[in-house]
Amino acid sequence: MSEFGRVLRVEARRSALLVAVPALAGAGVIAAWLSLVPGVAYWDNSVVALLNAVLLLGPVAAALSAWAAVRERNLDYLRDLTARSPATAALLDLLLLAAGALIAYTAVTAVVVTSTLARAGAGPLHPLGVPVGASALVLHVVAGYLAGRVAPRPATPVAVLALSWPWAMLREPGRSWLSLLPPPAFGRVALFTGLRPGVLADQLVWAAGLTAALVLAYAGWTNRRAFVAVPLAVALAVTAVATVRLASTGGRAVQAAPVAPACREWPLTVCVHPAQRAALPTLTAAAVPLAARLNGTPAGFTRVEQRPLTEPTVVAGGVATVHLDEELAPGYQTRAVRQIRDGLVTARACASPAAVRYRALVDAWLLGEPPPQAPATAAARRFGGWSEDRRRAWLRVHFAAYRDCALRASSFTGPAAGRHKGGKHGSGPSSA
Repeated sequence: MSEFGRVLRVEARRSALLVAVPALAGAGVIAAWLSLVPGVAYWDNSVVALLNAVLLLGPVAAALSAWAAVRERNLDYLRDLTARSPATAALLDLLLLAAGALIAYTAVTAVVVTSTLARAGAGPLHPLGVPVGASALVLHVVAGYLAGRVAPRPATPVAVLALSWPWAMLREPGRSWLSLLPPPAFGRVALFTGLRPGVLADQLVWAAGLTAALVLAYAGWTNRRAFVAVPLAVALAVTAVATVRLASTGGRAVQAAPVAPACREWPLTVCVHPAQRAALPTLTAAAVPLAARLNGTPAGFTRVEQRPLTEPTVVAGGVATVHLDEELAPGYQTRAVRQIRDGLVTARACASPAAVRYRALVDAWLLGEPPPQAPATAAARRFGGWSEDRRRAWLRVHFAAYRDCALRASSFTGPAAGRHKGGKHGSGPSSA
């Protein structure tokens, strides 16, 4: 054991590791950071960021491993003087190179996890998410190193990079099951969906099985022994089974993932995906004025809920549903309130240009925007001179005409428009 320890210490001082670890860690952190969704901390997307980092790290690690193998092949004549198996030196090299790559991967993982925790990440971190990337990275190290051992030529590292780079970088997520073979190519995981655990498990088994098969095949070829035939066959069979399972997915790597929403209860109940809980104060402030103006109408609401993009936005039963930008881009609260306003109306097209103008006039008030630049009419002047309370009372009487885009000039005259009937109507916010 003392001799083995000395060998490990000597091997660990090689410049290949000194170059590989910081280079891989730096490249991986950059790749992962660019993949993180700004403003959203969703653990499934953190896993995707790690796997996207491996798409870059894998080819680079394979090329560095091939370079180390080609360089160290010149020292084989010294290793042959010892009593160790011919495969021992190569296996020690693989052990150290894999350890160096995993150290770099650990650094990338630490950055991604810290970033997600700092932003109060939502959803569970699936236990297979991190090992899938690690196994794919080790597979690249093994494949690159063995390529350098089998073909010890100066051009081998370049050839390894030229072959592994397109395989890792040019696959489109979701187009084919081939994109799921390690290193997997995942797109961003939309909110209310999650990665399928079975796919992650199959990817881990596929990478581990192929890695074991490569190592066993090289050991058997070097030692000229047949004892590795059985474990080699098992490793290949496991890889084949994982391949069939991945092919059966058709490239679908995500599934619906219901989550408990994050809510703010006052003055409205506003609920969003927990990964976007930072939007609660701003979204609440934007929705309260609209809720107050609709109070007492058939479209009055006291609750706002974020829904997946696949579901329509509606206002019904006191609940208004909205979609939010995945990245919470500036102005997302205004777009959400516009969605609520759009859910109020049943007639998307108005029967006359005058009806269009009247609806735009009411829309601007509901959204708290300046009135539209349109030719002044008696109705517009009259509506513009009313107080807030008077406008709300008018909307309670004429909401059906607004909803159906049937407002006319006469809607803004007469007793219903000119009187504010005392008392508050309905429930919910009464002032903005």
